Amino acid sequence: MKVLLVNGSPKASGNTALALREMEKVFLEEGVEVMYLHVGNKPLPGCIACGGCRKLGKCVMDDAVNEAAKLFEACDGLVVGSPVYYASANGTLTSFLDRLFYSTRFDKSMKVGACVVAARRGGLSATFDQLNKYFTISGMPVASSRYWNSIHGGAPGEAAEDQEGMMVVRQLACNMAFLIKSIALGKEQFGMPKKEPPAYTNFIR
Repeated sequence: MKVLLVNGSPKASGNTALALREMEKVFLEEGVEVMYLHVGNKPLPGCIACGGCRKLGKCVMDDAVNEAAKLFEACDGLVVGSPVYYASANGTLTSFLDRLFYSTRFDKSMKVGACVVAARRGGLSATFDQLNKYFTISGMPVASSRYWNSIHGGAPGEAAEDQEGMMVVRQLACNMAFLIKSIALGKEQFGMPKKEPPAYTNFIR
């Protein structure tokens, strides 16, 4: 069983990374393999709505998104970490996730999703809500903790002093590992949930 941890912060060793590394310790204790990807320091443009991914099976911009797609397909769970600058996930991470989820055509059902967000003070719950939407549109169960998955800290490493926040991310990893294992057992005994054919509508007809 594998989990992909995505660091969406431009800082390789900031508070977002600190939270993800704390989760990594728990995953390893639970026997879950960890893959780690830092994307927040890369030049990642947003989706240009060209539709090329429908023909190619991958994004036409061959960068970290296509690299991550292979890891995403191979994993059983995805954790997305983001700093909060303006009450939302940072722009690079948003561009990355928009393209990653839209350009990939593999079935994401029953891969477990979770996010963790870091901020000096506010905007955490709005970012938490934003990131969870990527999972829920894709049939991915969302792992929870004992509070919203957030930590507080300004200077790099300061979030380690947020005792409740660190507890929350550890519990998140523990719950996520349990979900991944439970789903694996469920697949063996019951198979995957049935799916209806998709129906697409809009609001003008």
